[in-house]
Amino acid sequence: MPGAVLGFRAVESPHQSDVAAADLAVVVSERLARYGFGDGHPFGPDRHSAFLREFNARGFDRRVQVIEPRIASEEELRSFHTAEYLDFVRERSATGSGYLDGGDTPAFRGVYEAAAGVVGATLASAEAIMGGRCRRAFVPIAGLHHAARDHAAGFCVFNDCGVAIERLKLAGLERVAYVDIDAHHGDGVFYAFEGDVAVVFADLHEDGRYLYPGTGAADEIGSGAAAGMKLNLPLPPGADDSVFDRLWPQVIAHLEKFAPQFVILQCGADSLGGDPITHLRLTAHSHGRAARDLAALADRLGHGRVLALGGGGYNRQNIAQGWNAVVENLL
Repeated sequence: MPGAVLGFRAVESPHQSDVAAADLAVVVSERLARYGFGDGHPFGPDRHSAFLREFNARGFDRRVQVIEPRIASEEELRSFHTAEYLDFVRERSATGSGYLDGGDTPAFRGVYEAAAGVVGATLASAEAIMGGRCRRAFVPIAGLHHAARDHAAGFCVFNDCGVAIERLKLAGLERVAYVDIDAHHGDGVFYAFEGDVAVVFADLHEDGRYLYPGTGAADEIGSGAAAGMKLNLPLPPGADDSVFDRLWPQVIAHLEKFAPQFVILQCGADSLGGDPITHLRLTAHSHGRAARDLAALADRLGHGRVLALGGGGYNRQNIAQGWNAVVENLL
């Protein structure tokens, strides 16, 4: 495994670093709240504060290491996105007019920098884990899993998950796991890495016959040499914790089979009951279990590396409960 590559320092395990690793690092910054859309858009800038109020009330601010976000460079963004698409976003960002996709993701002045800040927060957290400064990390405003390499989609401008995966591969990791429990299928990640043997993929989501983006059928298992490395588990509308608990062991077994060297969890809170745009009925129990089991798996694999990304969620109380359940179970 190579040493320092493009900002990551690859080490065998955070526990073996010469710097004592914190249990958990969290990105807490009003800079993250800049990624949000106004005029009553479901993905508003108040999502960050909804998380932070509960985070502080539970005293987690005194128990974690705080990571400051940064702006991802164009070189980093081009690890996943095309140069032409970056130019398009930059142009719309300057004018603040129009949409970046078919009508879900409006442009605003500074949207390029705001979206690059989300990617930078995710990369800074991955760097902290790889550098041994923490074992696990959580980024609340992140996990923008719908953006494709060449276009925006579903409130997602830049795909921080995809950029992080590409950078981790460049750092020398041979296998990265991406696990997604957002109500929406992580199509931007799935199709970007559908045939990539370096990416183990597992996604529980509301059945695409009932919810955007309409993808993620159970028979979508990867392609070419990566066939069988991708697991899609569509859930019926109304699925609750009992359904999650029945299916979740398949995710753990899938990951254990391929022994990833790094685990990314996209823990969208829109799969909790009462979200205004989805139809699942999970509770924070499922999010807590996912975080706890993935942390235990990463420890069994000998590296402990888990990076959790907030993802979707449009009921503010659900955001507070779901994301803080993840924090609690990663500590």
